[in-house]
Amino acid sequence: MNAANDTPSGANSRFATALIDMLDSVRYRRVSAAEQLDPVYRLRYEAYRREDFIPVNSQQVTRDEFDELPNCYCYGVYIDDQLVSSLRFHVVTAEQPTSPCMSVWPDVLQPLLDKGLNFIDPGRFTADFDASLAYPALPYLTLRLAAMACEYFPVRYCMSAVRPEHTAFYRRVFGATVLGDQRSYANLTFPMQLYAAEVPVIRDRVADRYPFFMSLPEEREVLFGTAQGETRAIAPSARQAQRLELLSKAG
Repeated sequence: MNAANDTPSGANSRFATALIDMLDSVRYRRVSAAEQLDPVYRLRYEAYRREDFIPVNSQQVTRDEFDELPNCYCYGVYIDDQLVSSLRFHVVTAEQPTSPCMSVWPDVLQPLLDKGLNFIDPGRFTADFDASLAYPALPYLTLRLAAMACEYFPVRYCMSAVRPEHTAFYRRVFGATVLGDQRSYANLTFPMQLYAAEVPVIRDRVADRYPFFMSLPEEREVLFGTAQGETRAIAPSARQAQRLELLSKAG
């Protein structure tokens, strides 16, 4: 991948092993769009209020019009049964072309859809403050959802609306490159820049370097293919997927 090679292979291997071990305590839960006061929306509110990015509201939840779209998928991430982070993404196609990134960079993204190139648009990545301190690897555990979505859905790109101070992470881990300039994003008060990772180009390299992003088809089907009302917590399958990959290479 285009990620920087600034981590020695041995250290990277230890990091990857530690993350797979940590996944034993992780569960992913899909949020029902019908549940207006789901704890994930409260987590969003607390995270954005902490940095004064949004105004106070009496319900203490953060939802927007993009949560109501049929191409929206929203998830909570749990460690030892405690909600620690959340992620939302949209699957953007010519038939379902609406998403946060499309609303900000339509001039950049509409030509891709016109060419038949679909993409995942992840966003609303928020974390519990204490959990972010206790688990420095929380971004990897959360963005594993986006990595799995890129395997499940027929997409060419994974888009990321990224705050300037986070761009190095997306370049290093996902080999993402700049696609659009800095613009105001949705109703947030800080600027974002559009980055894109080309899924067929980076898929194998990301899996080799970060095997905790791997998953079995069964996990992806339960997370992404079930009815919108499915809200049970799902255990990760990275360990099993890595084992099968190693057996395949050995054979």
